[in-house]
Amino acid sequence: MNDLTTAREALVAEALGEIAQVAERLETVVPAVDASREALMQASATLSDQLTSFEARMTAITENAKGVAIRHIAQRTDELARSAGEAQVRAMQSAATTLFRDELQPFLQRLAGSCQEQRRLARFDSWLTHAAAALLASALSWAIAAWMWAR
Repeated sequence: MNDLTTAREALVAEALGEIAQVAERLETVVPAVDASREALMQASATLSDQLTSFEARMTAITENAKGVAIRHIAQRTDELARSAGEAQVRAMQSAATTLFRDELQPFLQRLAGSCQEQRRLARFDSWLTHAAAALLASALSWAIAAWMWAR
């Protein structure tokens, strides 16, 4: 049994030695962990500052993109409105041309023909009026001359 006790004591002593080595290693690791923690805290603060700067830049980029998009939409809207207006003008011109060609031109041709006929008849009527006035003047002159001669 004595051997067991010594073996146990040897194992305990060896375990205590290993625990002492682990404790020494832990003591050497603690400053490294503290330094890492400090570096991590500093990196976190730097990252936080960079994040604030990044957010400001992203806000500026977003505002710029919105402005570009709004200008593009306004430009396309103006172009579409202009092209729609031009299309309406062309459609109205086409409709007016068709209206004049199909509806008004035949009417105007009939009216022009009627006016020419009236003008031709009016020319004849004016000569007829002049001829009647000349004939009446001649008849009156002859009647007065005959009356004066008969007297």
